Amino acid sequence: MTEVTILDGGMSRELQRLGARLRQPEWSALALIESPDIVRNAHTAFIDAGADVVTTNSYALVPFHIGEERFRREGAELIALSGRLAREAAEAAGRRILVAGSLPPIFGSYEPELFRQDDVQDYLSVLVDNLDPYVDVWLGETLSLIAEGRAVSTAVAATGKPFWISFTLSDGPGAETEEPTLRSGESVRDAAAWAVEAGAAALLFNCSRPEVMGNAVATAGKIIADAGSAMKLGVYANAFEAASGGAANETLTELRTDLTDDRYNRFACEWAEAGATMIGGCCGVGAHHIHSLRQAMR
Repeated sequence: MTEVTILDGGMSRELQRLGARLRQPEWSALALIESPDIVRNAHTAFIDAGADVVTTNSYALVPFHIGEERFRREGAELIALSGRLAREAAEAAGRRILVAGSLPPIFGSYEPELFRQDDVQDYLSVLVDNLDPYVDVWLGETLSLIAEGRAVSTAVAATGKPFWISFTLSDGPGAETEEPTLRSGESVRDAAAWAVEAGAAALLFNCSRPEVMGNAVATAGKIIADAGSAMKLGVYANAFEAASGGAANETLTELRTDLTDDRYNRFACEWAEAGATMIGGCCGVGAHHIHSLRQAMR
């Protein structure tokens, strides 16, 4: 088995575990405002658990979560803070840790119909400009449609840093046996072909049920191999129960009780066998999962 890069886990629930106060609609952004030391501690917890990569806590620093007025007034400062805290934790680790700059879906998670091509760069530019001094690689994550990935690749092009694209998948009942698609309905085949053409350093799938990830990895892997590309594949699944139906900044989705460390590791081994060389966790996958995952991948 090829050596696997271990990603970190879900930031918001780790912040909660460490004592941060979270609420909607700000969610994980509130920890940057009220308890930035806990944000740094959460990064450190994932590093201590064995993560090779930490992701900036910038996911909720968009108007969808903090509002347009606060984004314009405080966004740049909070985004820079998220980068600085991740960099401080990485530098204190005593080993090489990559810092990935989180570039979220600007207009809302799982909301492909809200995407606005004409406006997206206005917001992404604030994230990129203020994260750039601190990050090693860009991570466009939880993207629901190819156009969101294209927007990320455009936004980071001038920085000269590599970028990873991570799509979230349709994961309703029975999805694991169907042709894998993004939440927009676009096929994973088309998403992988676009990522190869765009020059992404890695294509990942995140914030979907573990059960649907293996099929997506295998499907994307064939496209990548047929193109003769060296692009890496990765997975970081969530631990959500069935989606609640509310917007991502309105409700709190319950976590599964059956996704133990051992069960998550079994999924991870399947992903690695299918070709994934970057594995971590998304919402609800904590430092204890990452510690166990590190041992399993060894």
